[in-house]
Amino acid sequence: MNNDSRKRIVILGLALAFLFAAPPAARATDEIQVYNAEIAEVGQWTLEQHLNYTAQGPTHADFPGGLIPNHSLNGTPELAYGVTDWWELGLYAPFAFDQEGRFFSNGFKVRTLFVTPDAEKRDFFYGANFEFSYTTPMFSQTRFGAELRPIVGVRNAAFEFIVNPIVDFAPGNYGATTFAPAARLAHKFEKDFSLGFEYYADFGQIGHFSPLCKQQHNLFAVTDFKVGDIDVDFGVGHGFTQGSDRLIFKVIIGYAFPVSSPESRPEHWLKKFF
Repeated sequence: MNNDSRKRIVILGLALAFLFAAPPAARATDEIQVYNAEIAEVGQWTLEQHLNYTAQGPTHADFPGGLIPNHSLNGTPELAYGVTDWWELGLYAPFAFDQEGRFFSNGFKVRTLFVTPDAEKRDFFYGANFEFSYTTPMFSQTRFGAELRPIVGVRNAAFEFIVNPIVDFAPGNYGATTFAPAARLAHKFEKDFSLGFEYYADFGQIGHFSPLCKQQHNLFAVTDFKVGDIDVDFGVGHGFTQGSDRLIFKVIIGYAFPVSSPESRPEHWLKKFF
């Protein structure tokens, strides 16, 4: 089977999945992704659209007035910029549609990502992402939050294994510090085509983990490929506990803009004022 045939099959599967799984609606998780320490080139803008549809999930909200995960569609557009070969900045605008098709904004997020330069060329790589968010009442009982996402991975020409031991912070009476690790194991068949598995969990508050039935443990079968200049990540996930989404679909569509000239970059203009 040649590369074009594989792409047609994957694209067909993507279309069918959303055809059968997408009456209006997904979960209060706007980003389902394992960070691999790869960032935009210096002076480059990238744009991604994340979409996650919960085909079968909990039919009650995690707290009074919250979003019901079942038959909801969550997502976020993400704009990122490569500041240096080890530093990237990003901005998110999360949103969701509930099972009745109503739209809800989930505030915004900003992130700053630090990585080993040229991570995609290294056998061993690492980094750390710091994320700060303002959330709305439909999604959280606290208005502000932060995330620390360490990145550790190994890869060779055929395989990659990556771990993100994520810690989330939420202040206030209803806030907590929680542990929500993620991991990825994938095999690269060609330069722009890979298949693998991704694992996402939420153990609850550090020091007082939730009972197993209330924890989230999800395993995704995933594929990554390109359609022209567009990067596509698609996955189908299954939850193994009562607190998990039983069936969830995710897709990330990304585009990297051409690298801008030094004279047109934001840091060049800032130097004129500082």
